[in-house]
Amino acid sequence: MLFNSVGFIGFLTLVFFLYWGFFARNIMRRNLFLLAVSYFFYSCWDVRFLGLIVLSSIVDYNCGLQIDQTDDRKKKKRFLLISILMNLGILGFFKYFGFFAEELSLLVQQFGYTLHPLTLNIILPVGISFYTFQTLSYTIDIYKGKIPATRDLVSFFAFVAFFPQLVAGPIERASHLLPQFHEKKVFDYSIAADGFRRILWGLFAKVAVADTVAPLVDQIFSHSASAGWGTLLLGAFLFAIQIYGDFSGYSNIAIGSAALLGFRLMDNFRHPYFSRNLQEFWSRWHISLSTWFRDYVYIPLGGNRCSKKRHAVNILVTFGVSGLWHGANWTFIVWGILHGITYLVSRPATGARKNTSVRLKDMLSVVVTFLVVSLLFVIFRAENIGVAFHYLVNLVSLKAGSIGPFELAGTKQWLEAAFFTFVLILAEWKQREKAFALDISGWPVMLRVAGYYFLLFSVLYAFSSDRLFIYFQF
Repeated sequence: MLFNSVGFIGFLTLVFFLYWGFFARNIMRRNLFLLAVSYFFYSCWDVRFLGLIVLSSIVDYNCGLQIDQTDDRKKKKRFLLISILMNLGILGFFKYFGFFAEELSLLVQQFGYTLHPLTLNIILPVGISFYTFQTLSYTIDIYKGKIPATRDLVSFFAFVAFFPQLVAGPIERASHLLPQFHEKKVFDYSIAADGFRRILWGLFAKVAVADTVAPLVDQIFSHSASAGWGTLLLGAFLFAIQIYGDFSGYSNIAIGSAALLGFRLMDNFRHPYFSRNLQEFWSRWHISLSTWFRDYVYIPLGGNRCSKKRHAVNILVTFGVSGLWHGANWTFIVWGILHGITYLVSRPATGARKNTSVRLKDMLSVVVTFLVVSLLFVIFRAENIGVAFHYLVNLVSLKAGSIGPFELAGTKQWLEAAFFTFVLILAEWKQREKAFALDISGWPVMLRVAGYYFLLFSVLYAFSSDRLFIYFQF
C-alpha cells in the first residue's frame, strides 16, 4: 500500500475517523487498534513479512526487559549481544546473503578455484532496514542506561510497527516515540492541519516533482554512453532532485500521517540542498539515519576524541557502513566512502545562519556543495561501478555526445519537469527558515487556500501510476 496511492488515502481516512471516534480516549484500546491497523498495512505488502517483524519485536522486548532487570554486567552484555545478532542476522540474511556469496565466489576464482554460491530466491522484506535499526537502538539505549525497558507489550509492538514510519522511516528512537503511546490523546485541530499540510507537500514533492522527473532521469542514464556532457550533468542534477522529492516527500507524508493521529515524528530533512558544505548537508539529509550512525557507530568508534588519523578512519568506516546499509552493491559502498572523503576535506561547518541575508560566498558554497552531492549521486543511481565510472568520465571530459535532452524526451515532459522543479526550489528557498516548505499557517487565508488548491491540482495533474518510492528498496 503506497503512500502515493488512492488506497492509502482511503485507508488513512478510515483509520483517522475510527481512531478519534472510538479508540483515542482509552490508551490500551488505542494501542491495540494502532497495532492491528499497522499489521494490516504491513501485510498488504506480503503477509509473510509479518513473521519477521513479530519475531524482532518479541526478541527485543524480552532482551530489553532482561537487560533492565539485572545488575549483572555479563548478563546485560549477553542479552544485548542476542539482540544485536538477531537484528543484524535477519538483516544480513535477507539483504546481503546473495551479495557476499557472489563476492566470495569471485574471490575464490582469483586463486584458480571454482565455487558455485548457494542461490536463494530471497524476497527483501519491505522496511526491514528501518525497523531493525529502530528496535536495535532500543536495546542499546537500555544497556547504556539512557531509557528504562517498557513492560507494556502492546505499546512496544505498536512502536515497532507504527504504520506511518514503518516502511521507510524516519528511524525513531524509543526515548522520543515510545512514551507517546502512553500519552492521553486529545484531538487538536492545529496539529491535524499541520499534518494535512505535511501530507499535501509530501504528495507534491513525490508525485508532481519526483515522478515527473524520474522518466527523464531513466532516459539519460540508459543512454549515458551516447549523451553529451551537458546532458549527463543535467541527468545528475535531475536525479538529485528526484531522490530528494521522492524521499523527503515520503518523510513528510509519514510525519503528517502520524500528526493526524496525535503523534510527533522527528524531521528527516531540513532543506539539505541549501547546505554550504558536506558537514552541513549531512546534518540536514536523512537526519534519522545520519544521527543513528553518529550515535551507534561513529561515537563508539571514538568519534573525534582521538588522533587525526583515527578520526579519519572513524569517519570513513561510518560512511562506508552507511553506504552498505543502502543496499548490497558496490555502488552504495563507494558512494558512502567518497562522501566520507569529501566530508573530511571540506571546510568545517559553521552552523545554519540565523538571519535571512545571503552572501555571495554562501551562495557559491551552496552551488559547489550541490554539485558535489549530485555527482556522487551518479554512483548511487548507477547499476554498477563500471556504468558510474563511464558516466562520470564522459561528463568531466566534456564529451560531445550524439544525443541531447530533446532526443530523449518531448518538450512537454521537459517543461512539466522544469516547472514543478522550479516550484519546489522556490518554495524551499522561501521557507528555508521553516521546518518544511508548506509551513504557512501564518499566511493570509486567501494565499493559503490558493496554495493548497495549486498543490492539490498539481498532484492530480501529475498522478499517473503508483510509482514506488526509491527508499522502499532499502
